[in-house]
This record gives sequence, structure tokens and C-alpha cells, in this order.
Amino acid sequence: MASPRKPSADLTRALAHLEARNWQAAHEIVQGDESDLAAWLHGIVHTLEGDLDNARYWYRRVRRSFPGAEAVAAEIARARQAVEDASSPRKEQT
Repeated sequence: MASPRKPSADLTRALAHLEARNWQAAHEIVQGDESDLAAWLHGIVHTLEGDLDNARYWYRRVRRSFPGAEAVAAEIARARQAVEDASSPRKEQT
């Protein structure tokens, strides 16, 4: 099984924009990235924007259940954890 690619610095910046509720700046970043993480962040962007139909599209694209607008803070926290997990060096098993 292939390991997921490390998130780009751009996606880390997009996530910081989402945490600050600056969906416009985050949108500029994620719309040019084809990764699953970017698509998930794109769904969060449209949730913050209030375009829930578009948000649902992006969640479906990455096979995630859309949790609704009320869960946007939790989704941002989950995305932050996913970025941190993907960015941390993997420990070698002995």
C-alpha cells in the first residue's frame, strides 16, 4: 500500500487560513491542488462560505461523510491532525 504524500506547505497555509476563518484565502490555495487533502479542505472552505451543496460535492469526492455546517470547527481540527500526522516522520519498526 502506498503511503500518502506529505502535505505541501501551501496546504498547511490553507489550513491556517481556515483556522482563522479566512475561507477566501484558503480557497485560492486549495483550488489548484488535486490531492485528497486539498479536496477535503475545499469542502471545509465551502462549508465556511455557506455553500453547502458545493461542500457536499467536495466531501463526496474524497469519500467522506459531510458532517454539516455545525461541525466545521471539528472538521478543521481533524484536518489539522491529519496534516500533522502526515508531516511527522514515520518511525521505523524493528
